[in-house]
Amino acid sequence: MMLVGIDARGAIWYRGTGIGTYTYQLLYHLKKRPESNNYRLFWPGEEFVGLDICCRDVFEKIEASQNYWEEYFLPQQLAHEKINVYHVPQNGIGLPMKKECKQVVTVHDLIPYIYPETVGKGYLKIFMTEMPRIMENADRIITVSKCSKKDIENIFGYPGEKIDVIYEAPEPIYAPGDKTQCREFLAAKYGITEDFVLYVGGFSPRKNVKGLLTAYAEVIKELEKKFLLVLPGKRNKEFDQIDAMINVLNLQDRVIFPGFVPVQHLPYFYQGASVFVYPSFYEGFGLPPLEAMSCATPTIVANTSSLPEVVGKSAVLFNPYDTLDLAEKMLKILLEPEWAHFLSKKALNRAKKYSWSKVAEETASVYQKTVSAF
Repeated sequence: MMLVGIDARGAIWYRGTGIGTYTYQLLYHLKKRPESNNYRLFWPGEEFVGLDICCRDVFEKIEASQNYWEEYFLPQQLAHEKINVYHVPQNGIGLPMKKECKQVVTVHDLIPYIYPETVGKGYLKIFMTEMPRIMENADRIITVSKCSKKDIENIFGYPGEKIDVIYEAPEPIYAPGDKTQCREFLAAKYGITEDFVLYVGGFSPRKNVKGLLTAYAEVIKELEKKFLLVLPGKRNKEFDQIDAMINVLNLQDRVIFPGFVPVQHLPYFYQGASVFVYPSFYEGFGLPPLEAMSCATPTIVANTSSLPEVVGKSAVLFNPYDTLDLAEKMLKILLEPEWAHFLSKKALNRAKKYSWSKVAEETASVYQKTVSAF
């Protein structure tokens, strides 16, 4: 019987992000697997509220800094528990300083290396300092796309045969819904009463929201019917530039910012949208397009990084450096109901290929491979 330790902090610390979703869903679906593995979940004294997962031991809160947790407490516990393999799901950040067992790391992307200007200084410093050590100590790496695998090989020279690509999946809450009911919800809760184009994914410069705004400004010139542009998400330091661009393009009455939207409300936005657009310059995977596709929403994504790999031929691709290309693709969907309906069916069929139970199954296989290797 194999004993697997997992750094479970990401399920709380990153909830609402791709890493948080990944950690939470992985733990939940590992629990549901009919297997003989035992799991120990590690976190430094945080309460795991509402997470019903497969752990036998809950460690008491340790009055120590994060560094002491990784340098002293965690290696001691891994040795004491006789853990066979330890998995760190959040890009390896938090990997023990002292190696007491086989180690598996999930690397979601290398954005700090590829777009360092879009990453906070604190995280950038940690990432750039820690990642070389993580790569050196990891026995196997899980990553979420072939694109990210290639980045890991190219930047660090990590052997490709020790990298496993395991695709993420949309959460079960994302599914087709009744358009009338979801429009009523959006009107009552967020004051959105008209048809709309949707983007979900944050406001980092890497996300190319300015390109979307420019394309949208071209789209509304060609439309008789009014379509709003809805951009949920918490405002950040880059938001002032986006706000200024909206004023320059005279879109003040067309662009809606609902602010932070709870996860349980997001399906209503996806279901209610006429089209979902994801213009990002770079993604290690990119969950929002799959979330939209799971809701049977016609989807447009940039033709860069991992995005074409994830959506296949079931979404419309465009050049993120060409705003007119995006405008044309948006117009075609908004003006041609038959095309939109065709894309809706394709999107839903594609999204069904991804599941968290498959993620758990393939991850458990990686644990076995890691322990079995000499």
